[in-house]
Amino acid sequence: MLLFSSCVFAGQLYEQFPEKIDQNAKYVFYSHGLIVEGNNPTPVSNRWGKYDFPKVKSALTDDGYHLIAYHRAKNTKAKIFAKKLKHDISLLITKGVKPENITLLGFSRGGEISILTSHYLKSKKVRLALLASCPNFMEDHPDYQVYGEVYSIYETSDRVGSCQFLIAQSKNVDRFEEIAITTGEEHGAFFRPIPEWLDPLKAWLNKNN
Repeated sequence: MLLFSSCVFAGQLYEQFPEKIDQNAKYVFYSHGLIVEGNNPTPVSNRWGKYDFPKVKSALTDDGYHLIAYHRAKNTKAKIFAKKLKHDISLLITKGVKPENITLLGFSRGGEISILTSHYLKSKKVRLALLASCPNFMEDHPDYQVYGEVYSIYETSDRVGSCQFLIAQSKNVDRFEEIAITTGEEHGAFFRPIPEWLDPLKAWLNKNN
């Protein structure tokens, strides 16, 4: 079901798998953080303030790609949802979308889900973008291995830091780029669409357009 269109053409935002697939389009799957799981799209953290999921989705919408951003149910199991994303991506490919035109994008718990999806897909063509997504528990864990081209952004004041260890333990990464931002907002830097992470991310998402 189409819920939002950013302009006359192109970048459309979907909250469910689209009924009609454009074989020539690019698709980005955005997976939100843990706090948004449930019924509230704008939950508030005592430490980091409001996670504005609607504004993040709107800001990520772009003429260069269609954005698919599901609102996960409370207590969603990461591995189960990752397998759903694998199924959806495989369906896009079956319907004619080139795998290199598909990107997984995740923040925090959504990043974990995106990493697991990359691991299940084992495709070096589907791209992966991670926002504050590499906590220490993933290190040396066989389920957390990624493929193909990977892009990472982390906040220097956040305890969730670089994804370099993830790349080191993943033997099928073709290209890795990472930047650090410094806002002083810790994990909450990604709760709202701010230019420090949004601008470089969208530049990377569109770099092959």
